[in-house]
Amino acid sequence: MAQQLSDDDLSAALAGDPSGFSAVYVAISPAVLGYFRARGVDDAEALTQDVFVDVLPKLAGVTGGHTGLRTFIFSVAHARLVDYRRREERTPHLAEYDPLNDARSSASAEDEALGSLGGISATLARLNEEQREVLVLRIVADLSIEQVAGIMDKTPGAIKQLQRRGLSALRELVTEKDHAAS
Repeated sequence: MAQQLSDDDLSAALAGDPSGFSAVYVAISPAVLGYFRARGVDDAEALTQDVFVDVLPKLAGVTGGHTGLRTFIFSVAHARLVDYRRREERTPHLAEYDPLNDARSSASAEDEALGSLGGISATLARLNEEQREVLVLRIVADLSIEQVAGIMDKTPGAIKQLQRRGLSALRELVTEKDHAAS
């Protein structure tokens, strides 16, 4: 249960005494906090603090005793609640990205990259198996000639020859494809 505010504490608060304000805060802040929580405020503690920051410099002008003080504090609390609701209405609602609700009609960069890899794979498939393997190991896997030779159990000279022939064949296939497209 909240502490009751004595007449001496009220007089001290209205006179600007910090101990009087402290007593007002201890007696009335739980009710203000409960008001904000009951109204569904996310950060009710911060809004309660804002109310008492607004009330402090205006305490000297409060009239009506205990009832007048409570009325004044809750009128400030109500004004802060209205401000909070208005700010909440203007704040955009952030939602998680859901690819199932994505209505874009163009393909994503990922889809385009994977699609172009499909074209490369189809072109590479037209090379013989050894040329394709050498080019993939050298270019995609970024292995040295010696490493590829060890993997394929061939000499470095044979790997160089397969790479040269594979690149030459690939160049012809790409040139052929470009001429067909235009």
